[in-house]
Amino acid sequence: MASSAAAFAPAPQQSTNFALHATANRAAPSALTTSKVDSTGNNLAVKNFLESAESAGLLSKVAQAGLLSKAASKGITLSKLEPLIIAAAEKGVLDEVLILTEAAGPEILPLLPTVVDLAPQALPLLALGLDIEPVLLQGAAIASLGAAYGVVTAVPDDTVAQVAVQTLAVAVLGVAAPAASLIGATILGKVKSL
Repeated sequence: MASSAAAFAPAPQQSTNFALHATANRAAPSALTTSKVDSTGNNLAVKNFLESAESAGLLSKVAQAGLLSKAASKGITLSKLEPLIIAAAEKGVLDEVLILTEAAGPEILPLLPTVVDLAPQALPLLALGLDIEPVLLQGAAIASLGAAYGVVTAVPDDTVAQVAVQTLAVAVLGVAAPAASLIGATILGKVKSL
């Protein structure tokens, strides 16, 4: 009797090689990552992340910030987000996120506790973000491009430090900020139009 019950117990594992589902059919052997797991097969880094989220009371802080209530008052509900998630999955966006995560490999997992630590401070910003109209974000993208142009034209390129300032301005104000603004405007526009 005891031997048949033991047949259903998970086999202890020390480490395992695996490819994420999105790339399972096309992953090269070098793309396999090594993961530390406990005796039941749980990834230890993910388990530690979930435990730190629980001990930090992250979901309670989301509730206290009123983020979900504010989203619902703006007409954003999980049922309205479902078609967007399905469309993203059909277009392969979710697969690409998994591919990027896989490319980052085990190096991305140590960042998860930092996400838990920073999330409570970001919640009020997310709540404020729900009040922003998409057209304002589009305007911010244009203003950011103008600011990048202004920095490049105003700062001379006589020294390496000045060229570095210009390069940084173009990277942040000319690429990252406009891209984030336009992506945010697109997402907010689609979510609010559902």
